[in-house]
Amino acid sequence: MSKELRSALLRLLPRLTRFGVSLTGSRADGDEIVQAACERALAHGPQLRAIDRLDAWMYRIMRNVWVDEVRARQAGHREPAAPLTGGTGAGAAERVPSLGAVRRALNDLPQEQRTVLMLVCVDGLGYRQAAAVLGVPIETVMSRLARGRQELYRKLELRVADQDKLAATGALPQARSSKSS
Repeated sequence: MSKELRSALLRLLPRLTRFGVSLTGSRADGDEIVQAACERALAHGPQLRAIDRLDAWMYRIMRNVWVDEVRARQAGHREPAAPLTGGTGAGAAERVPSLGAVRRALNDLPQEQRTVLMLVCVDGLGYRQAAAVLGVPIETVMSRLARGRQELYRKLELRVADQDKLAATGALPQARSSKSS
C-alpha cells in the first residue's frame, strides 16, 4: 500500500496545496500543512480504508494539522508566515487582475467560508463529503457555502466599483498607445 499511497499523494499534491493555501491564507503555511499531512498519511497509511477516498482523508488530516497550528500560535509558540498576496513573492497569477482580485477576495473571507468554497467549488467535493472532511453537519456546509458565495460576490463587486471610480477620476494609469507622435 505504501508505494500506491505515495503515487496517489503525488497526483493529489496540487489539490492539497490549493486547500492548504485556502486554509492558511499563506503559501508558506499552506506548504507546511501539506508536508505535515503527507508525513502523517505515510506514517498512518494502514489506517486508510480505501485509496479512492484519499482526498477526503488528506483534507481531514490537513484541517487537523492546521487547527493544531492555530492553537500553537495562539499559545505564543509560533509566528505566522507572510501572507500569500502582495510583496515580491507574488506568483504569476497575481499579475492577472481578475484572478488576483478573486484570490484577494477569497483570502478576505472568514476561514470557514473560504474552506468550504475551496472544497466544494474548486476541488469538486459534494456537500456530504465536505461535511465529513470538516466534521460538521451538511446543513452547516450548505450555509457556509451560501454565505461565502454571497460575500465573495459582494467583495468582487466592490473591487470592480472601486476600480471604475479610480478610472473615472483618472487615478489609474492609462494604457499607452503604440503610435508615436
